[in-house]
Amino acid sequence: MGAVLNAVAASTLRTLAAMLLVVGLVVVVAVSQFKLTVIGAFALYFVVWWTLLFAILPIRNQAETDPARVVSGQDPGAPASPRLREKALWTTLLASVVFLIAIPVFELAGL
Repeated sequence: MGAVLNAVAASTLRTLAAMLLVVGLVVVVAVSQFKLTVIGAFALYFVVWWTLLFAILPIRNQAETDPARVVSGQDPGAPASPRLREKALWTTLLASVVFLIAIPVFELAGL
């Protein structure tokens, strides 16, 4: 899974395409199986995704230790390699699972 994720995250366009594909599939499932409206499904998914993004962002960050690469004014705790595309993909996958679990748990029909 890691090799596939890294291959997709190597390019911004591939990352966005993969995210749009996953989000589209999840919204189609939510609309067809759980009777949500398209706008309601996108809105709820966005809230779940955004919340999980802030939980995933600090995972596996390491501060820059090479003094030659630290720029004047840079926070000393800034990550050396934040891997934002990879984290966006992980957030999309995790948000899809949480979203599809949350719909039947909470009665959201008509949203």
